[in-house]
Amino acid sequence: MYINRQINKVLLDWKNLQNRKPLLVRGARQIGKSSAVKELSKAFEHYIEVDFEAQIEVRTFFEGNLDPVMLCNNLSVYFKTPIIAGKTLLFFDEIQACIPAISSLRYFYEKLPQVHLIAAGSLLEFALQELPSFGVGRIRSVFMYPFSFDEFLESMGEQQLVRLKKQADINKPLSLPFHHKLIAYFKQFLIIGGMPEAVAVYSQTKDLLSVQAVLDDIVVSLKSDFSKYKKRVPTIRISEVFASVISQNGGKFKFVHAASDANLVQIKETIELLIMAGLVIPVTHSSANGIPLGAEADTKKRKMMLLDTGLFQRILELNIGQLLANNDFDIINKGAIAEMAVGLEWLKYGNPGQPENLYYWHREGASGNAEVDYVFQNGESVLPLEVKASNKGAMQSLFRFLKEKNITKGVRVSLENFSLYNAIEVYPIYAISTLREKLE
Repeated sequence: MYINRQINKVLLDWKNLQNRKPLLVRGARQIGKSSAVKELSKAFEHYIEVDFEAQIEVRTFFEGNLDPVMLCNNLSVYFKTPIIAGKTLLFFDEIQACIPAISSLRYFYEKLPQVHLIAAGSLLEFALQELPSFGVGRIRSVFMYPFSFDEFLESMGEQQLVRLKKQADINKPLSLPFHHKLIAYFKQFLIIGGMPEAVAVYSQTKDLLSVQAVLDDIVVSLKSDFSKYKKRVPTIRISEVFASVISQNGGKFKFVHAASDANLVQIKETIELLIMAGLVIPVTHSSANGIPLGAEADTKKRKMMLLDTGLFQRILELNIGQLLANNDFDIINKGAIAEMAVGLEWLKYGNPGQPENLYYWHREGASGNAEVDYVFQNGESVLPLEVKASNKGAMQSLFRFLKEKNITKGVRVSLENFSLYNAIEVYPIYAISTLREKLE
């Protein structure tokens, strides 16, 4: 059963473009890239899926001459399917297993742009690193993430609830029954996460224990890929650093705690590999005196978080019963799961054609430390956002940031309903998509 995703509209819009480039779908393993392309194939008369890992013999077509007309002729005969411009979707899956196939994408754009061609693959970023100029200006990239909360709600048949949520704001809060219903759903979403297989199992069975078993399988599968990352980095080193990312979630990542028997260079290289694989997402410190935020970023000060809350809670073996039974997240928030969820949600609702970086702000002083969980660009200004796992707590850091940077608006995300406290707009933790739409 295929569950509708935001990427479907992006792919369909690409299909209907007059001046179209080959499309490269990028993102971590098992987030639904191939399934989304297969769903798009229903809009075509013919469909060819080339799996470069499973169909090894097809790679020989890409040895030497990469003329797209010749490639299409060979693939059409091999798969016994016509390749007709406008009527056939050609899909190169697991393209990282055939580097020349990646190079061929540019020639399809230059010589055969009328053919609809999409490529995707696991650990694709590693292959692209070998081809730094593989097709600048000739290939369009789309970046995918696991399910967002809105997509999760739709998988539960709650399309009307999604629409109602998007209509609410600080001037028009949700009625309490709907607010409480969304909080309950968001608790479930933290446990299940956004990996498509986990979401599909829950939407069909409503059985959280079955979901936990699925998450176990995904964790094993992702870890089994560690040996493919880079030969000169031992698998045990990647496993150690990966475990440290999870244990240090929510705080500044300390390299000294990352591995017992590794130097700083090895640990940094391993972190970069995990980031390239899409498993780890960095949140970088910025002085945030203005935009762009990256101009004042300090990559020596970074938080690291896992790509999915479901995988995170499963690896940490958090008590999901306590999360479901309590009215706030404090009991299980030792891993800063609420803060993590907000950052991930922010990325999922961003521009799929442009990868986005996350930033935070921290100030150490004699009178005490101050930290704002996230800082974002809001037009020509900086928007600070603080996450509270409950519906209580002061906002001293947030007010300090506003005063120091001479900014008039901040955001607090918590379990509260939509509201306004002086210069602080309060958004419920389930409403990150609403916040992004209000800003954009």
